[in-house]
This record gives sequence, structure tokens and C-alpha cells, in this order.
Amino acid sequence: MASGSGIRYERDGAVGVVTLDNAARMNPLTEAMQHALLDVLSKINGDPDVRSLLITGEGRGFCVGADLSAMVPAEGDTRSLGTRTADTMAVLSNKLVVALRESPVPVVTALNGAAAGAGVGLALAADLVVAARSAYFYFPFMPKLGIVPDLGSTWFLANLVGRSRALGLTLLGDKLSAEQALDWGLVWSVVDDAALADEGRALARRLAELPAHGAIEMRRAFEAARCNDLAAQLAYEAERQRELIDHPDFAEGVAAFMGRRVPSFRNRTG
Repeated sequence: MASGSGIRYERDGAVGVVTLDNAARMNPLTEAMQHALLDVLSKINGDPDVRSLLITGEGRGFCVGADLSAMVPAEGDTRSLGTRTADTMAVLSNKLVVALRESPVPVVTALNGAAAGAGVGLALAADLVVAARSAYFYFPFMPKLGIVPDLGSTWFLANLVGRSRALGLTLLGDKLSAEQALDWGLVWSVVDDAALADEGRALARRLAELPAHGAIEMRRAFEAARCNDLAAQLAYEAERQRELIDHPDFAEGVAAFMGRRVPSFRNRTG
């Protein structure tokens, strides 16, 4: 990535690995970082050999959210700070969250430390979150700044932990430990700090072995379940099976099962 982007990107086999790389400042979500992340996601979209994405942070923080030091009046810009911030969210920050949620490959967050403010939305936009034992979530929006959580945090919290816990976390601003987040269903697993890097990559490699269309299909199925009653969801499942059972990946899965071997699914060009 370009110097000053705040991230590093590398390939580890079929896994794309993004590391937020401004450890001295605990990886604030600068505009440069957001542009770089969107560039990586675009690159992954065009690289069928990438089968999963891992996002983690360098140092003791995952991401501390917005770069408050940059939120100053811009020379020649007559918009208020609030208007300028909302405009930036509309054309950049919100697009980043949507791009992560609509990624053609499954996304894993390896939460190495604090996820605060907008960094929470970035972390929870992944399909799975594995957290270091020392990691935590922190919502300073209302008690410290008088604003609401953003980058999808209100949506993620409402759907993952429920209204009561979501309101308590965001109104009171108490830190939520990795262990408590696991108990509440906000993360997939918690591991010792020293094991996080290996565990994150191992999880991403497992996801990379899935059928290439799997992440999209599973996301859509659970999104449909949020809106459907049981009868409608049963009908949705039957319609998806109508198409997916005729897909070559199903034939490969059956052949592998009958042959007592591990299935070998195609990449995204297959």
C-alpha cells in the first residue's frame, strides 16, 4: 500500500491479510486508511485466488475509531463540521462497512486489542471475530462526545446482543471485555494474546476452503431469516436448495463424502 495509508496487505496462500499499521496511535480510522481498505477490497474482488480475508491490528489496539485530531475546519470549506463528517460517512465510511458485509469472501477480524468508537463497527462488519484475551470494546460516543455510535455499531449491537445490552453499553460507555463479549455472543472465540495471530490465520484458512459462493449464500440466508416468518424462511431455503444442489460444488461435496476424502471446491472463477 502507499506510504501513509495506515495499513499493510499481504497474501498468505488463499487468505488476504490486512493489518492496520499505525500502532503508535492505536490505528485511528483515518480517511487515508479507509480509502486503502476500499482499495484492498476492490483488489480482492478482482483476484479469484483470494478465498478469505483476515483483518487485524498492529500493536496494543485494533482501532480506536475516528481520527479526532483531523476533525478541524478545512480551509475554504464552508460546511459545518457535522455536515462535512456526515458527507464523508456517506461517500466513504459507510461504503467501507457495506463493502465488508458484501465481500465475496468470508471476513475474519482478529481483535488484537481495543476496538473503540468507529473501530467497533469495523471489527463487527466481519463474519467472524476472534479476540485476544486482553481485547475489549469501548463506546465513548454518548458519555464522552454526545453523539450516537456509527459505522453500523447500532445495527450490529441491536442484532447481536439485544436492545437492553446495546443501550447499556452505549449509554454508560463501560468497556466490554473479550470474555464478556464472548458470553454475549459478540465474538466467535477468545484466545490467549500470544495465540491470536495463529488462530486468526487458521480460522481464515478454514473459511478459504469453503465453496467460493458460501459466504454470500450464508449471509443472505440469515438476512432473510431476520425478516421472514418460519413459513417464508422454509420457502426461501427450498428455493436456494433448488439452485445450489445443481451447482458443481454440491456434486464435488457428495463425491468427496462417498469417497471419504476432503472436498476440493473451485475458486471464484470456476
